[in-house]
Amino acid sequence: MAKSVCSITREDFREKARPVSVTIGGVSLPADVKEFSTGSLGWYLNTKTTVEVDGKPVIVQIGLNLTIVGSKELPGGPAKETAAA
Repeated sequence: MAKSVCSITREDFREKARPVSVTIGGVSLPADVKEFSTGSLGWYLNTKTTVEVDGKPVIVQIGLNLTIVGSKELPGGPAKETAAA
């Protein structure tokens, strides 16, 4: 399968990306703009919320990454470690 190409630049993402609203269990939550340590760009959400099961509230932990496909390869990401000579 061919690699996907990212349709924006890292600079455009840094300047123009805004939080994304994600709805879970009827609750709207903001996923924040994130540059991951891997160099990928996207959005991140880590929180707890309540979801009902058979009318009973249960607390759930949410961990969500939305990663832009192909963004890791964009120029200007984290510096790659080089092997000691």
